[in-house]
Amino acid sequence: MKELLRSTDLVRLSFLSALLRDAGVEPLVLDNHMSVLEGSANAIPRRLAVSDEDYAAAKRVLEEAGEPLDEDD
Repeated sequence: MKELLRSTDLVRLSFLSALLRDAGVEPLVLDNHMSVLEGSANAIPRRLAVSDEDYAAAKRVLEEAGEPLDEDD
C-alpha cells in the first residue's frame, strides 16, 4: 500500500475516494478507527492509500482533479 495523502476533512476524503473508484482504483482510508477513539476531534488525520500497482493511476486521477498530494518522496 502507498499513501496518497492525509486529511482530517471527511468530505474531501469521501470525494477523493469516489473519484478514485470512478477511475477503477480502489482506495483505502486508514486510521478511521483511531480518529473515532480520540473522540472525533479531528486530531488524527486519516490516510488515503491505494495498492502499489494503482499508485501511478491514482496520482494521475487526483492531479487531474486539481487535488494536491502529500508527497515526501
